[in-house]
Amino acid sequence: QVQLVESGGGLVQAGESLRLSCAASGSIFRIHAMAWYRQAPGKQRELVADITSGGITNYADSVKGRFTISRDNAKNTVDLQMNSLKPEDTAVYYCNAELSTSMFGIRRTYWGQGTQVTVSS
Repeated sequence: QVQLVESGGGLVQAGESLRLSCAASGSIFRIHAMAWYRQAPGKQRELVADITSGGITNYADSVKGRFTISRDNAKNTVDLQMNSLKPEDTAVYYCNAELSTSMFGIRRTYWGQGTQVTVSS
């Protein structure tokens, strides 16, 4: 079994910052890509940022320059530092990891339960 557990969501005012964290645990052999997605009410889930095991990052245009994704491969964690938050960043944020549970196992994608981020104007 693999679990992804997020933490760090909350209610902030526009312009403030939040840091989300996600820890993966369980029968993990290797974690490949890790990512943060978000889903606002009435909208589809969208990619916010992702990061490879080698540290290559990718960001949605809407968060470039404001959000920073980072990971600790030794701890199986991924963080999302969110600065200059806007009301349109309000959403449930989900951690995502593509990983293998054994040396020759296939890659599978796992999701966290989500954490609410609310930005008031």
